[in-house]
Amino acid sequence: MRFDELYLSDDILDAIDSMHFEQCTPIQEQTIPLITEGKDLIAVAQTGTGKTAAYLLPVIDEIANGNYPQDAINCIVMAPTRELAQQIDQQMQGFSYFMPVSSVAVYGGTDGSTFDQQKKGLQLGADVVIATPGRLIAHISMGYVDLSQVSFLILDEADRMLDMGFYDDIMQIVKLLPKQRQTLLFSATMPPKIKNLAKEILSDPAEVKLSVSKPAEKIAQSAYICYETQKLPILRHIFKQLQCDRSIVFASSKAKCKELCKALRGLKLSVGEMHSDLEQSQREQVLLDFKAGKLKILVATDIMARGIDIDDIGLVVNYDVPHENEDYVHRVGRTARADNDGIAITLVSEREIGKFKLIEKFIEKEITKNPIPEGLGEGPEYRAPSGRSRGGKSGNGRSNRDDRRKEGSGDVKSKNAKKSDGRRKKGKPQETEEGKAGDKQAPEKSTEEKPQTPSDIEAATVDKANTDGAAEAANEQKPRRKRRRRSKKQSDAPGEDNSKEMPEQKDADDTLSPPVNDGPISYSMVSAGIVAAARAAREAEQKRAEQAAATGKTAAENEVKKPDTPAAEGEDEPKPKRKRAYRRRKPAQAKKAAADTQAEQQPEQRENVE
Repeated sequence: MRFDELYLSDDILDAIDSMHFEQCTPIQEQTIPLITEGKDLIAVAQTGTGKTAAYLLPVIDEIANGNYPQDAINCIVMAPTRELAQQIDQQMQGFSYFMPVSSVAVYGGTDGSTFDQQKKGLQLGADVVIATPGRLIAHISMGYVDLSQVSFLILDEADRMLDMGFYDDIMQIVKLLPKQRQTLLFSATMPPKIKNLAKEILSDPAEVKLSVSKPAEKIAQSAYICYETQKLPILRHIFKQLQCDRSIVFASSKAKCKELCKALRGLKLSVGEMHSDLEQSQREQVLLDFKAGKLKILVATDIMARGIDIDDIGLVVNYDVPHENEDYVHRVGRTARADNDGIAITLVSEREIGKFKLIEKFIEKEITKNPIPEGLGEGPEYRAPSGRSRGGKSGNGRSNRDDRRKEGSGDVKSKNAKKSDGRRKKGKPQETEEGKAGDKQAPEKSTEEKPQTPSDIEAATVDKANTDGAAEAANEQKPRRKRRRRSKKQSDAPGEDNSKEMPEQKDADDTLSPPVNDGPISYSMVSAGIVAAARAAREAEQKRAEQAAATGKTAAENEVKKPDTPAAEGEDEPKPKRKRAYRRRKPAQAKKAAADTQAEQQPEQRENVE
């Protein structure tokens, strides 16, 4: 369809003819009639199909011929990047050349004079404001932007804006607009988040979808499956074989972009770089030099992947596989624009094979694989990396888990389980019949000798309870604790039983002491033993006091002359502690009174001396 077949004014047709446009693209043919009818619209089409002209032509024609205020903002076009906003503004100036419609581009990264120009255009009320969301909100926050009379809201590259996190900014701007407006949403892809955004800001929209998420048919797509170290030599080979006037190399990061640009300059190639570390003036100069032909190769990040319209780009090289499938469509869409032919080559490393397979599935096309150039060695095999299953390397995780469950339940016993049982048997000392008998006889012997006093009976009972409790606790904790290494003496005499009964010990007052237990000691056992020992000591002290009172001796003399408790060798007798005498400090008033009395006494003493 030709443009003169559409319902457009003569002035805008003259502008189209002066820009050498004759035929409509499919997206323009389907969307322009819907926009002139005043309907909300969702338009989804692959990149490079003329979406910018599809919404600018009918809006300019409507503002120029309709009854819209001349000193107010009538249309807002939002774009994700500065470069795209500048490009839309340039096309806007071309289409409105013969019409009284003004425009202003609002974006960040500029100097003070440019900011003042943007401020002046917003205050005077430019007909069309082309802006990035962040900078437009910055002007709105200063209080001189009036959006109450906006009649058109256009979101270009809406999917990219949502990917960059502009959702909140978009909704903040939408709240300031009147509800009676026409909203147009243009995108290259149609993810679920775009559908959710359309439900919030559009009213009964018409939908136009053309070849969603697929590159143009005139793009010759191919790939090299190589190692990471082979990428740069392959890139050199590509530029030697293909002589193109303009080429773009996409890198995944700013650092890699800088490295590639430096390496290509070493080959005496005309190279420029485009990334977010450059100032806005530098970015504009690089883009102008690339369009003018001063630079033949442009190394860029994904900042150049959206909406940049340069017709005669013959080659696009993806040095890294893009992270998102949609980004691949946008990257290769920089070539083969306006019905031209183009070449897209992707360098796929061994780690990126899985992502590249997803891209092929996304575009529903198998991309041609080029052989590695001679002299660069062989590349990896093109197959998806095998992921390790949860059960192990072999992938039979479920069967291995089932076998382990059977082993744990007792149905099947593996060799490892048998070995562990053997270790337990070897580590555990075997008890003899004599030892078992000795363990049973120990508490019986402690009850045969009856204490002479009721206090001794109570102490013996407490000792027996503590001994039984300690033995039970030791038996409970033995299987849970790791067996300690046996000493050399125990290993030399394996037939001896270490659990034979220990000889009972008596204190000086004929009090039975509990038998020694070699088992593990718990906190409860220790505390119970401390309580029992304190009670026994207190009762023994009372008994000795009674005996000393009967014989007329003090308890201290009886303790010193006691023959049954000799002091250990090398141990001095305990000396009684001397109480340290502290002198009480006098208060300040007492000191002052003492000084006064001393001063009064001194003259009297002198008189007596005289």
